[in-house]
Amino acid sequence: MFDQAMARIAGRFRRVEPRATARAFVLGLLSGVERKNCWQLAEQAGHSRPGAMQRLLRSARWDVDEVRDEVRSYVLDHLGGNGVLIVDETGFLKKGLRSAGVQRQYTGTAGRIENAQVGVFLAYASSRGRALIDRRLYLPEHTWCRDPERRSGSGVPEQVEFATKPRLALQMIEAALDAGCSSSWVTGDEVYGQDPQLRFVLEARGIGYVLAVACTTKVRINENRTVVQVDALAALLPPDTWHRQSAGAGAKGPRYYDWAWVQTGADKNRCLLIRRNPVTDELAFYLCWSPGEVALSALVRVAGARWCIEECFQAAKGQVGLDHYQVRHWTAWHRHITLAMFALAFLAAVAVSAAPNRSADPDLPVRSCDPIDLTIPEIRHLIGRLFRPSTTPPHRLLAWSIWRRLHQAQARRAHYRQRLTSHSDT
Repeated sequence: MFDQAMARIAGRFRRVEPRATARAFVLGLLSGVERKNCWQLAEQAGHSRPGAMQRLLRSARWDVDEVRDEVRSYVLDHLGGNGVLIVDETGFLKKGLRSAGVQRQYTGTAGRIENAQVGVFLAYASSRGRALIDRRLYLPEHTWCRDPERRSGSGVPEQVEFATKPRLALQMIEAALDAGCSSSWVTGDEVYGQDPQLRFVLEARGIGYVLAVACTTKVRINENRTVVQVDALAALLPPDTWHRQSAGAGAKGPRYYDWAWVQTGADKNRCLLIRRNPVTDELAFYLCWSPGEVALSALVRVAGARWCIEECFQAAKGQVGLDHYQVRHWTAWHRHITLAMFALAFLAAVAVSAAPNRSADPDLPVRSCDPIDLTIPEIRHLIGRLFRPSTTPPHRLLAWSIWRRLHQAQARRAHYRQRLTSHSDT
């Protein structure tokens, strides 16, 4: 599978040397190396110096956007099917002032204002899995876009202009749709839900959305088109308006919330979706639109899918070194990020291929003594060990894998029992 995956991108490298280095680079990202920067990846590959890895990111001749397109195509080929496009950003904490796009800005990675770069990402999630399929480095307007000397020093192309995060997200969504992505839904947090241009373009293209908005957002309701703030509207809803449904399976069981929806405007397919935590009563609000009539459960499914991109960030940073780079240049950032996305996509494809096909055989038994399906961290661990010379026999390595997953299955069953018991009590 790894050879087949590398064949997808091999033609994007014009010479054999960077092609071989790219293969070693991706293998290094899949390995157990503690920090996946050029120095340690070169050591992992058996190189005497990090020069080849550094040239791959900085000066070797290859089109990173063409490789990005192959990553997107690879994900859709392996995970495609009734999927959802998800937009979100993540921060990369940095020291110094020379890394492209860096400045003191808020990032959810740290939960506060820090010196950081911010990347806007697009993920694809379906019942088969999830992976990152596109990326944009956010370039602040005043500190970077209007500073030619700083742009030149970090290799920012002249044609790159300032774009808000929602605008970057829209660029990626349209590129995915134009490339043949058949997703009919988009979701994202408040940064994107508050942008009317993003919602307008999605509606024009016939793409449904479930986008989070702030509690201060105002909507029009009833035949008189009364304007009301969404948090005030939630307080007026009668008890029978709320329906408890799961937003999908979490690490510790189904994620149950109370949901209500209210039609907004004359369009029957436009509504406000409200989520209430049954324990804390915390509320979340979503503006929704669909090209046709849909059930509440469909909107809940899309809203619940938003967390898949957080899982992608966690896996990409924890397993394939998305944030381990030590580069400052615009081109080098995009190249490292794209190869890390490719490594994550490969892990997701392996997970799909290794999972039992229960949809094809609904009667396939699930025994209490069975381990959980292979996870991305477990697959990355196995690949890192199998692709590295080791004195551990393969049968012992696989036995340890089964042992770990058996214990994870026991923990999952315990969490599910606890969650289902508490839900039945309510």
